[in-house]
Amino acid sequence: MEQNVENKTEAKDRLQNLFIQNRKKIFIILVCIIITIISLIFHQNYEKKQNILAAEKYVRAQIQLSLNKNDAKNLFEEIILSKNKFYSILALNTIIEKKLFDDPVKILNFFEIVEDINYSEEKKDLVIFKKALYLLKISKTKEGNDLLNNLIKKDSRIKILAEEIIEN
Repeated sequence: MEQNVENKTEAKDRLQNLFIQNRKKIFIILVCIIITIISLIFHQNYEKKQNILAAEKYVRAQIQLSLNKNDAKNLFEEIILSKNKFYSILALNTIIEKKLFDDPVKILNFFEIVEDINYSEEKKDLVIFKKALYLLKISKTKEGNDLLNNLIKKDSRIKILAEEIIEN
């Protein structure tokens, strides 16, 4: 019984000594943890706000599309340049679908921006597939076929579609 009490007091003394000797390190670690948690919270709030802003811009651009194409073009371009994971693709699709820009170089630059966004492999493949289709549409057959062949070699989920397009 006495040994048990002595072991407890020894352990308590060792912990106190350890804390006293390393209090600066412990304090620094705690401060780092708190700063990290606060930073993560601020970053999440920032991401939410950016997503809301992109959503509002996208809705405004859709409304402007029926009123004034130039304003809509500028808004869609801003959305793509913001590199929002969801709305950048939507904006690019709308630009292509509605033929808002006549300059293929500008649209290919938009594709480059969208490709640089950190997507899952599946979404990246879809963007590349869409780019290949656009290249084929503007008579850049070699570049379009190269992208499709890369998707086939990569064994992408859209490999079958890429093979069908190349065969035709």
